[in-house]
Amino acid sequence: MTLYTIGFTKHTAEEFFEKLKSAGVERVIDIRINKTSQLAAFAKGSDLPYLLRATGGIGYLSHSELAPTKELLKSYRTKDIAWEEFETRYMQQIEDTKAISGLNKSDFDSACLLCSEETADKCHRRLLAEKLAQMWGVEIVHL
Repeated sequence: MTLYTIGFTKHTAEEFFEKLKSAGVERVIDIRINKTSQLAAFAKGSDLPYLLRATGGIGYLSHSELAPTKELLKSYRTKDIAWEEFETRYMQQIEDTKAISGLNKSDFDSACLLCSEETADKCHRRLLAEKLAQMWGVEIVHL
């Protein structure tokens, strides 16, 4: 079982959709808290399901409960907390809310976690993917 991750920032629409298709992604799982920002461009939540389907027959699921809270994200972005503190708090949030417990493992096979960050190194999608890999034994590929 393979779980992919991708961020849309600094990708053209062509690069983004081609990466997904080339990898064989079957569905995108959107784990962003804010899907409506103008900065999201082609990845706006209202347009993305259609574009995924039209460009590659890729499905779409939204799991906002897997996103960091707005307060936590703001604390990190305004540098009130360091990455290490964000990581600890995010993982605690996932545990406290039991957000993972209701997930269907089969939804994540050949799926791709979507967030905005360009790379996965300092993004909650990496943290979530690593947690799911521990639970389910999935291979993680960052696109």
